[in-house]
Amino acid sequence: MRHAQSHQRPLLMDCGTKTLSAAPPATRARLLAFIGRKSGHADWYSRSPDWRDTDSHGACAPAIGNVSIRVHQAPQTRYWPPNTGEPGPRRKQPMSTSRRRFLKGTAASAAIVGAPGLLRAQTAPAASRTIKAVMHGDLRVFDPIWTTANMTSYPGALIYDTLFAYDANFKPQPQMVSKWGVSDDKKTYTFELRDGLKFSDGQAVTSADCVASIRRWAARDGAAQHMFKVVADTPVKDAKSFQIVLKEPYGLVLDALGKVSTNVCYVMRKKEAETDPNQQVTVKVGSGPFTFNETETKSGQRYVYDRRADYVPRSEPPSGAAGGKVAKLDRVILENISDEQTAVAALKAGEIDFYEVPPIDLLDQIATDKNIKVEIINKSGNVGMARLNFLHPPFDKVEARQAMLHLINQEDILKAVVGNPKYYKSCGSLFACAGTMENDANIGWFKGGQNIEKAKELFKKAGYDGRPVLVLQATNISFMNNAALLIAQWLRQAGVNVELAASDWGGVVTRRSVKKVPKEGGWNIFITWASGHAFDNPIGLVAHAANGDSGWFGWPKNEAHEKMRDEWAAAPTLDARKAVARRLQENAWNYVPMAVLGQWTPPVAYRANIKGILPMPEVVPFWNVEKT
Repeated sequence: MRHAQSHQRPLLMDCGTKTLSAAPPATRARLLAFIGRKSGHADWYSRSPDWRDTDSHGACAPAIGNVSIRVHQAPQTRYWPPNTGEPGPRRKQPMSTSRRRFLKGTAASAAIVGAPGLLRAQTAPAASRTIKAVMHGDLRVFDPIWTTANMTSYPGALIYDTLFAYDANFKPQPQMVSKWGVSDDKKTYTFELRDGLKFSDGQAVTSADCVASIRRWAARDGAAQHMFKVVADTPVKDAKSFQIVLKEPYGLVLDALGKVSTNVCYVMRKKEAETDPNQQVTVKVGSGPFTFNETETKSGQRYVYDRRADYVPRSEPPSGAAGGKVAKLDRVILENISDEQTAVAALKAGEIDFYEVPPIDLLDQIATDKNIKVEIINKSGNVGMARLNFLHPPFDKVEARQAMLHLINQEDILKAVVGNPKYYKSCGSLFACAGTMENDANIGWFKGGQNIEKAKELFKKAGYDGRPVLVLQATNISFMNNAALLIAQWLRQAGVNVELAASDWGGVVTRRSVKKVPKEGGWNIFITWASGHAFDNPIGLVAHAANGDSGWFGWPKNEAHEKMRDEWAAAPTLDARKAVARRLQENAWNYVPMAVLGQWTPPVAYRANIKGILPMPEVVPFWNVEKT
């Protein structure tokens, strides 16, 4: 994908066939990282962030044992941000022409070298009962309550279960619950668990586990925090029943318990659920249809989940995240292949079965392969955001936050990352575009377009003193990487001193929780996204909360915003909620909790023999998937 204002030097090298020992030392080190030390694929880029300072030889073709493998090195692109004259971090997405040249010559060989399964021998379920999936990042954090990262919530849906779940129409349906009721005064909800619920360690799920899980979730999730403002108690009645007792009626109890956007109310064992919500749970025991295989998992490379023979699904047909979670596969493997070209080649060669985020500029080529299907399963799309840290200068001042609205050109970001306008659109609404809450209140900054001079003026009004603004840059996810680079460029044009903190997404997920000043491990800006479905709900999306220190990363605080969210939750009709949403947006673009970066609808790609993928945002329900 071309970047209109960058100078790129893609290097595609074919070194022929040589022995590994004949390669220069730095090349040998990079190649070993590329094919994986002793086994499988490793993230050669994130493990070698300083590749540009090593030798210029490319990765040559080694002989491993008696097998010679011919390697075309993935294009290495150097990126010089305009007006700096210095090489910056490597762009995650090389030029699209380089991608095509790479794929024409290496679809099979790159899959052999880069894909994780070939050089590793193991006892495993039959291939017809195993799916290998490449998601949008590596799995660094395993606690889906501690973090809002989808990369943690996706596998969380395999090993954990929920009390309620959204069906295909986004209506909450009972999942672990067999029956429920609400008192006449609408203040007491009573829930009874269904039969056959067990954790993967064999223990029965009890109401005490559920209550402890709900209370821990309530300390982290925005929707839960909002609900718990009116929760008086959560008493356990017996081993299979419990209650949520309210101080006043609250109409979103089931919606909160069943939501698919992070944080999802996953049920853990009581002893894990009693962990401090600000500390990560590391034990991976749930009551869902799969169990985590610690033995076969290789951190940074692959994460293995095996079907639970003792899981009892509901009898209803699957619908969205609700209904019967019938595991039709014996094993789900999440492979960590951060290089897009390698992942596409592996998909074409059949080394992987599912690719969550195939590069848009290669979709036409991928779609012509009769063995691959391309489909949009998240119809609401994704909305990008630059999250601003309210705790430290300069974004502790409202003028600096307002400057970000004028600084950003959504079209440039979307062109750089998505490319094809068929899949993206600019959007100025706080609640995403094409949703029920979309409106045009207070979007003069959006209609006026990018205005660097206005941004510079606002930074000056904020008293910006030249201190570095630290932007967290997730180099292994193209949207986050490119958005960070462009935002850094625009900030510099506005006279702001910028530092990019490059890491993989897992590093960003960890660092964004740090409240210290940037020079002590904190941050000023990070890039992320959520589904349009999540953005459309002022209560469901944790980023919409403005409750300060107890809220989501960035910790915005605005009492007027919180009062209006209360009004929205209590509004009796859709029209009444739309009216409140308009006032919410008017206020939000004054105090600026985030800067939106545009909306796009990314397709997934998977092998044609994969059946049963259920279209749903925020979750990939592998339990209904089978291979034919």
